[in-house]
Amino acid sequence: MRRKISVFTATRAEYGLLYGLMQEIDADPELELQVIVTGAHLSPEYGFTCRNIEDDGFKINEKLEMLLSSDTAIGMIKSMGLALIGLAEIFERLRPDLLVLLGDRYETLAAAQAAIMHHIPIAHIAGGEISMGAVDDSIRHAITKMAHFHFVASEIYRKRVIQLGEAPDRVFDVGSTGIDQIKKLGLLSRQDLARALNFDLEPPFFLITYHPPTLESDAEHEILELLAALDHYPDIHLIITGSNADMGGRRINLLMKDYAARNPERVYYNTSLGQLKYLSAMQHCQLLIGNSSSAIIEAPFLKKAVVNVGSRQSGRLKAACIIDCKARQSDIRAAIEQALSPEFQARLPGVKSWYGDGNSAEKIKSILKNANLKGILQKKFYDLDFEVNKGPLNE
Repeated sequence: MRRKISVFTATRAEYGLLYGLMQEIDADPELELQVIVTGAHLSPEYGFTCRNIEDDGFKINEKLEMLLSSDTAIGMIKSMGLALIGLAEIFERLRPDLLVLLGDRYETLAAAQAAIMHHIPIAHIAGGEISMGAVDDSIRHAITKMAHFHFVASEIYRKRVIQLGEAPDRVFDVGSTGIDQIKKLGLLSRQDLARALNFDLEPPFFLITYHPPTLESDAEHEILELLAALDHYPDIHLIITGSNADMGGRRINLLMKDYAARNPERVYYNTSLGQLKYLSAMQHCQLLIGNSSSAIIEAPFLKKAVVNVGSRQSGRLKAACIIDCKARQSDIRAAIEQALSPEFQARLPGVKSWYGDGNSAEKIKSILKNANLKGILQKKFYDLDFEVNKGPLNE
């Protein structure tokens, strides 16, 4: 009997990181891939990216509408509730042997909650990381404590997951699945990318992706500071991708769209480029600017300079090609100038990535396929270097 593995995805970025693993599972005759799609994938406002999943040849087993037309805290919390209700029935229908979750989003937390109540073992990808500027940080660690297998992107992250009480023999350093995609997709040439976007890429261009720092309340001010800084580079073209479905994301997207409308010859805006065009843009851009995790994980593998704006990615392992700056116009401009300097550019070919060198998906699939699931739900807390039952009160 084939082992049934459900993969849950709610956003374009998450799907891009899961794509290779989904291919691996789907191609294995001893495994059955089940695809659960929800969140921004089903929203026209965020590009209705479930079509990309189907265009890639995957059968979507379940589509769950749960995203309210709101990016307030109340709206997000209600969306989580809808997700939990819907997933209760979905897991009852699918009855997977394993559930694959990636990352740290609120939709993913709902999936983890539903799975543990259904007694479904969870395989969690990208645990142990830190992103102090976003509520995702707490969600990620919460999912770690609900998960039974852990696939992390570096040895440092592996140690963090073990520090959270997870058994070392269930925590695997496999690198980042994002690197797999760079190696396997066959990225577009600069000319083919320009034709695909119908946008002039002859001049140098920056790639901009900015998401709300969800533990801070002034995302609008930050994006206005970023746009003001970009005004000082009139000869540089810009490719801007939309923000994700987080608190404050809708306002950011409106400001980005307005900026593109006011600068049509210089600025290209798209809610979602899709992974092929996005990674191709990353390969050919002169500089990445914003606060996306893709700039932290994938960009160093491509030897690209990065200006990381604000606190959203604070705490992540960062390669030498990444310049952190505050979300102020003057600081952003200073960081851009540093990134474009001949001295900084000369260092880029020697940049080392923290996140592996590819084939993560194959490693994860092999472990999930062969893992012994007997008794897997009975998790024990792994203590590091002391015995819990010994101490002053027990001597």
